[in-house]
Amino acid sequence: MASEALDPKEVLKHDNKNDLWVIVHGQAYDLTDFAPEHPGGLNILLKYAGKDATEAYDPIHPPGTLEQYLPKEKHLGAVDMSSVVKEEKVETEEDKALKERIKNKPPLSECLSLYDLEAVAKSVLPTGAWAYYSSGADDEVTMRENRGAYQRIWFRPRVLRDVTNVDFRLPIYITATALGKLGHPDGEKNLTWAAHEQGVIQMIPTLASCSFDEIVDAAKPDQVQFLQLYVNKDKAITEKIVKKAELRGVKGLFITVDAPQLGRREKDMRQKFADVGSEVQKGDQVDKSQGAARAISSFIDPGLNWDDIPWFKSITKMPIVLKGVQCWEDAVLAAEAGLAGVVLSNHGGRQLDFARSGIEILAETMRELRKRDLLKNGFEVYIDGGVRRAGDVMKALALGAKAVGVGRPFLYAYSAYGKDGVSHALQILKDEFEMNMRLIGAPTLADITPDMVDTTGLSARAGGEPNDYLFRQNYEPLSGVGKGLGGKPRL
Repeated sequence: MASEALDPKEVLKHDNKNDLWVIVHGQAYDLTDFAPEHPGGLNILLKYAGKDATEAYDPIHPPGTLEQYLPKEKHLGAVDMSSVVKEEKVETEEDKALKERIKNKPPLSECLSLYDLEAVAKSVLPTGAWAYYSSGADDEVTMRENRGAYQRIWFRPRVLRDVTNVDFRLPIYITATALGKLGHPDGEKNLTWAAHEQGVIQMIPTLASCSFDEIVDAAKPDQVQFLQLYVNKDKAITEKIVKKAELRGVKGLFITVDAPQLGRREKDMRQKFADVGSEVQKGDQVDKSQGAARAISSFIDPGLNWDDIPWFKSITKMPIVLKGVQCWEDAVLAAEAGLAGVVLSNHGGRQLDFARSGIEILAETMRELRKRDLLKNGFEVYIDGGVRRAGDVMKALALGAKAVGVGRPFLYAYSAYGKDGVSHALQILKDEFEMNMRLIGAPTLADITPDMVDTTGLSARAGGEPNDYLFRQNYEPLSGVGKGLGGKPRL
């Protein structure tokens, strides 16, 4: 016999830090014991104590999170939602302005570059979502450098080569990015659908808003997907995730190694103040160390080290790639450990500020791997970070990369236009790449060689690169974030 649904009035009685219940998807949960340890802080829980928290919960938690991590005795059962009093949301001036910007956004066909898609996303995303997606670590020097480094590499085109027909498969993959539903209700499934349309690989993130099964189920039978893994402190959980991925047909395991602790992303952190509970007004101290990023990442194992590699190799037959390698020495160690490859990456400039860009590390990494004959068994090198043009991809290939990961631009594309935005972005890159192959004199990918790029200025990081006006237009400076992002008005 089914148990009687809880009366919302009963749930509402449990509305303080010593007795804290919330409703999510029509189910009541007792979070009293968990609240002090909540990665997102206590205050956000207090805001929704005794109330329906579904709207705030969904964008930053994959389905099943409460069921998986909260003890069963804390699952209190169904709530009679027919008598739940819906709180009337007061529409602010910013809400009205956002609606107007969404209404007046340009048609997708008018977006001619990834920068255009980013500019539209900047205009139509809620402030908190833009803060999370666009933020970098500390002063965001590395995030800007990821873009600037590509502009210190110049082409050396070859002429009088027959490029009537150019033969290529776009050498990019959609790299892992978290919290997709902050930008669009379909979240990461937009990437899955577009990746199939355009024939590229999608890397599934550990911290997706959609569940792993939702993303895999959205793929077509012939579609290739990788898994990005944040390693859990509990090895049993990690093993379960890895084995499930392999069983579901995932073709590669990319272990993130540059995040023993998430970096300090100040734009994101400042948004914590917009979502605090009533206790703040009563004088309780706000935990200023949190933002959306840290609120979802406290499980990550800071003790991960080289001694763990044999264990990973023992639990899966998937090729294992280390994501977040930042010097050639670690790339050499990965190859010597028998791994399938590395991604030269600084986490999109979101971890250690003043870490070098992946493209700068690439040339020296390939040199050292060749010197030690470590490429002979198929060891592959990928890079990500800062890519906005197909010419960037071509520069990476010339220096030895197997393929290039692109992340934020596709987030921006589907935040603005859904799945069609991502597909359009990929088509832009394909068109640019085909044109650049002709202009550089390379009828095939194999014809893109190191002698086609001039890297003499790559390590000169003191400035001097051309001013990238489109990038600067979209870049949101840290100043003024406390009063709405950036020093300039949003579009």
